[in-house]
Amino acid sequence: MSATRRVARLLARGLFVIGLLALGYAAVVVIDAKTYQAAERRRIADAARTVTRAPALTDGGSIGEIEIPRLGVAAIVAQGDSAAVLRRAVGHLADTALPGEPGNVVLAGHRDTFFRPLRKVRVGDAITVKTRVGDFEYVVESTAVVQPTDIDVIQPTARHTLTLITCFPFSYVGAAPERFIVRARETEVSR
Repeated sequence: MSATRRVARLLARGLFVIGLLALGYAAVVVIDAKTYQAAERRRIADAARTVTRAPALTDGGSIGEIEIPRLGVAAIVAQGDSAAVLRRAVGHLADTALPGEPGNVVLAGHRDTFFRPLRKVRVGDAITVKTRVGDFEYVVESTAVVQPTDIDVIQPTARHTLTLITCFPFSYVGAAPERFIVRARETEVSR
Protein backbone atom coordinates (compact mmCIF):
# COMPACT_ATOMS: atom_id res chain seq x y z
CA MET A 1 0.00 0.00 0.00
CA SER A 2 1.41 3.37 -0.98
CA ALA A 3 2.10 6.15 1.48
CA THR A 4 -0.55 8.32 -0.21
CA ARG A 5 -3.23 5.68 0.34
CA ARG A 6 -2.25 5.27 3.99
CA VAL A 7 -2.45 9.03 4.55
CA ALA A 8 -5.81 9.17 2.76
CA ARG A 9 -7.14 6.27 4.84
CA LEU A 10 -5.92 7.86 8.11
CA LEU A 11 -7.41 11.20 7.09
CA ALA A 12 -10.76 9.57 6.27
CA ARG A 13 -10.84 7.79 9.64
CA GLY A 14 -9.88 10.99 11.44
CA LEU A 15 -12.63 12.95 9.71
CA PHE A 16 -15.13 10.19 10.48
CA VAL A 17 -14.22 10.34 14.19
CA ILE A 18 -14.45 14.15 14.18
CA GLY A 19 -17.87 13.91 12.53
CA LEU A 20 -19.09 11.44 15.14
CA LEU A 21 -17.82 13.67 17.96
CA ALA A 22 -19.55 16.70 16.45
CA LEU A 23 -22.83 14.80 16.12
CA GLY A 24 -22.48 13.54 19.68
CA TYR A 25 -21.89 17.05 20.99
CA ALA A 26 -24.90 18.40 19.06
CA ALA A 27 -27.07 15.59 20.43
CA VAL A 28 -25.98 16.32 24.01
CA VAL A 29 -26.76 20.03 23.60
CA VAL A 30 -30.21 19.38 22.10
CA ILE A 31 -31.11 16.72 24.70
CA ASP A 32 -29.93 18.98 27.54
CA ALA A 33 -32.04 21.90 26.28
CA LYS A 34 -35.15 19.74 25.79
CA THR A 35 -34.75 18.14 29.22
CA TYR A 36 -34.31 21.55 30.85
CA GLN A 37 -37.32 22.98 29.01
CA ALA A 38 -39.58 20.07 30.07
CA ALA A 39 -38.43 20.13 33.71
CA GLU A 40 -38.90 23.91 33.99
CA ARG A 41 -42.37 23.75 32.41
CA ARG A 42 -43.40 21.20 35.07
CA ARG A 43 -41.84 23.27 37.84
CA ILE A 44 -43.58 26.47 36.66
CA ALA A 45 -46.92 24.68 36.38
CA ASP A 46 -46.55 23.26 39.90
CA ALA A 47 -45.50 26.64 41.31
CA ALA A 48 -48.37 28.45 39.59
CA ARG A 49 -50.81 26.49 41.73
CA THR A 50 -49.20 27.59 44.98
CA VAL A 51 -47.03 30.69 44.50
CA THR A 52 -48.57 34.16 44.38
CA ARG A 53 -45.38 36.19 44.21
CA ALA A 54 -42.33 36.02 42.00
CA PRO A 55 -39.31 34.18 43.40
CA ALA A 56 -35.99 35.96 43.81
CA LEU A 57 -34.09 36.17 40.55
CA THR A 58 -30.99 34.03 40.26
CA ASP A 59 -28.80 33.64 37.21
CA GLY A 60 -30.15 30.70 35.22
CA GLY A 61 -33.36 30.50 37.27
CA SER A 62 -36.55 30.32 35.26
CA ILE A 63 -38.90 33.29 35.16
CA GLY A 64 -41.61 31.86 32.95
CA GLU A 65 -42.35 30.90 29.37
CA ILE A 66 -42.67 32.84 26.12
CA GLU A 67 -45.19 31.76 23.51
CA ILE A 68 -45.76 33.06 20.00
CA PRO A 69 -48.63 30.85 18.82
CA ARG A 70 -48.59 31.75 15.11
CA LEU A 71 -44.90 30.83 14.89
CA GLY A 72 -45.04 27.78 17.15
CA VAL A 73 -42.59 29.31 19.64
CA ALA A 74 -42.80 28.02 23.21
CA ALA A 75 -39.66 28.34 25.31
CA ILE A 76 -38.70 28.75 28.93
CA VAL A 77 -37.35 32.18 29.89
CA ALA A 78 -34.45 32.13 32.36
CA GLN A 79 -32.64 34.97 34.09
CA GLY A 80 -29.38 35.98 32.40
CA ASP A 81 -27.77 36.01 29.00
CA SER A 82 -24.69 33.84 29.49
CA ALA A 83 -23.80 31.16 26.98
CA ALA A 84 -24.97 28.50 29.46
CA VAL A 85 -28.39 30.15 29.89
CA LEU A 86 -28.92 30.78 26.17
CA ARG A 87 -28.00 27.18 25.32
CA ARG A 88 -30.98 25.97 27.39
CA ALA A 89 -33.52 28.82 27.33
CA VAL A 90 -34.41 32.31 26.20
CA GLY A 91 -32.55 34.75 28.45
CA HIS A 92 -33.92 37.77 30.32
CA LEU A 93 -31.37 40.58 30.34
CA ALA A 94 -30.46 41.79 33.81
CA ASP A 95 -31.42 45.35 34.69
CA THR A 96 -34.41 45.33 32.33
CA ALA A 97 -38.03 45.22 33.46
CA LEU A 98 -39.76 41.96 34.30
CA PRO A 99 -43.01 41.02 32.56
CA GLY A 100 -45.85 43.06 34.03
CA GLU A 101 -43.57 45.87 35.19
CA PRO A 102 -43.46 49.23 33.45
CA GLY A 103 -40.47 49.49 31.15
CA ASN A 104 -38.65 47.39 28.61
CA VAL A 105 -38.62 43.60 29.13
CA VAL A 106 -35.67 42.41 27.05
CA LEU A 107 -35.35 38.74 26.06
CA ALA A 108 -32.55 37.23 23.97
CA GLY A 109 -32.37 33.87 22.24
CA HIS A 110 -30.24 32.06 19.70
CA ARG A 111 -31.38 32.28 16.08
CA ASP A 112 -30.55 28.64 15.50
CA THR A 113 -32.65 27.31 18.39
CA PHE A 114 -35.58 28.96 20.15
CA PHE A 115 -35.79 32.16 18.07
CA ARG A 116 -35.33 30.69 14.57
CA PRO A 117 -39.10 31.15 13.83
CA LEU A 118 -38.74 34.92 14.39
CA ARG A 119 -37.66 35.16 10.76
CA LYS A 120 -41.39 34.90 9.94
CA VAL A 121 -42.72 37.28 12.63
CA ARG A 122 -45.19 39.94 11.50
CA VAL A 123 -46.56 43.17 12.91
CA GLY A 124 -49.72 42.27 14.83
CA ASP A 125 -48.50 38.83 16.01
CA ALA A 126 -49.46 37.98 19.59
CA ILE A 127 -46.82 37.11 22.17
CA THR A 128 -47.56 35.78 25.65
CA VAL A 129 -45.11 35.70 28.52
CA LYS A 130 -46.40 33.41 31.28
CA THR A 131 -44.93 33.86 34.74
CA ARG A 132 -45.74 32.71 38.26
CA VAL A 133 -47.52 36.01 38.92
CA GLY A 134 -49.58 36.14 35.74
CA ASP A 135 -49.73 35.97 31.97
CA PHE A 136 -48.76 39.07 30.00
CA GLU A 137 -49.96 39.63 26.46
CA TYR A 138 -48.04 41.65 23.89
CA VAL A 139 -48.60 42.54 20.25
CA VAL A 140 -45.74 43.01 17.78
CA GLU A 141 -45.38 46.63 16.65
CA SER A 142 -42.14 46.54 14.65
CA THR A 143 -39.01 44.67 13.63
CA ALA A 144 -35.57 46.02 12.82
CA VAL A 145 -32.03 44.93 12.05
CA VAL A 146 -29.35 46.72 14.07
CA GLN A 147 -25.65 46.49 14.79
CA PRO A 148 -24.62 44.56 17.94
CA THR A 149 -23.32 47.82 19.39
CA ASP A 150 -26.75 49.51 19.15
CA ILE A 151 -27.84 49.41 22.79
CA ASP A 152 -30.77 51.79 22.31
CA VAL A 153 -33.02 48.74 21.89
CA ILE A 154 -32.43 47.67 25.51
CA GLN A 155 -32.93 51.09 27.08
CA PRO A 156 -35.87 51.56 29.49
CA THR A 157 -39.17 52.67 28.00
CA ALA A 158 -42.03 54.66 29.53
CA ARG A 159 -44.62 52.00 28.73
CA HIS A 160 -44.86 48.23 29.07
CA THR A 161 -42.66 47.01 26.20
CA LEU A 162 -41.21 43.66 25.17
CA THR A 163 -38.02 43.51 23.08
CA LEU A 164 -36.78 40.25 21.56
CA ILE A 165 -33.20 40.03 20.31
CA THR A 166 -31.56 37.38 18.16
CA CYS A 167 -28.67 37.23 15.71
CA PHE A 168 -29.13 38.13 12.04
CA PRO A 169 -29.06 37.01 9.25
CA PHE A 170 -30.90 33.84 10.24
CA SER A 171 -29.08 31.68 7.69
CA TYR A 172 -25.60 33.00 8.52
CA VAL A 173 -23.00 30.41 9.52
CA GLY A 174 -20.91 31.46 12.50
CA ALA A 175 -21.10 34.61 14.61
CA ALA A 176 -23.69 36.77 12.85
CA PRO A 177 -22.78 40.41 12.18
CA GLU A 178 -26.16 41.98 13.06
CA ARG A 179 -29.09 41.66 15.47
CA PHE A 180 -32.77 41.16 14.63
CA ILE A 181 -35.07 43.09 16.96
CA VAL A 182 -38.77 42.51 17.58
CA ARG A 183 -40.54 45.26 19.53
CA ALA A 184 -43.97 44.61 21.07
CA ARG A 185 -46.27 46.50 23.41
CA GLU A 186 -48.26 45.01 26.25
CA THR A 187 -51.99 44.96 25.62
CA GLU A 188 -54.42 46.49 28.10
CA VAL A 189 -56.07 43.09 28.65
CA SER A 190 -53.11 41.58 30.48
CA ARG A 191 -52.73 44.25 33.15
